[in-house]
Amino acid sequence: MRIGELAAVTGVPARMLRYYEAQGLLRPIRTANGYRHYDDRAAVTVRQIRALLAAGLSTDEIRQLLPCASSETPDLEPCEEVLSLLRSRLAGLDERIGALAGARGALSRYLSAAEDLADVR
Repeated sequence: MRIGELAAVTGVPARMLRYYEAQGLLRPIRTANGYRHYDDRAAVTVRQIRALLAAGLSTDEIRQLLPCASSETPDLEPCEEVLSLLRSRLAGLDERIGALAGARGALSRYLSAAEDLADVR
């Protein structure tokens, strides 16, 4: 299928598909006239990319994971590289969540203190 067809099937703009190609996530075949041609598996790959992006992974990380992906979900093979990368990303998210929770607590305390002062005045 050509890029417009892949865009229609997946709901992903052609411009984004070209970006995925530039990032090494999609590998179309070039026809003699220079058109991109995608095999039937490309739609599944695009859906995998979108799901992994939604999980907060970078295109570099997705490039590492795609060879281990199956199904549209995607399901990832439990090889050590995959597990290590996912554990690392999860630990990073946990740290960010902790930092955000701390910032939220501080802001909440500042707001309460300011509201208490406003009630006194």
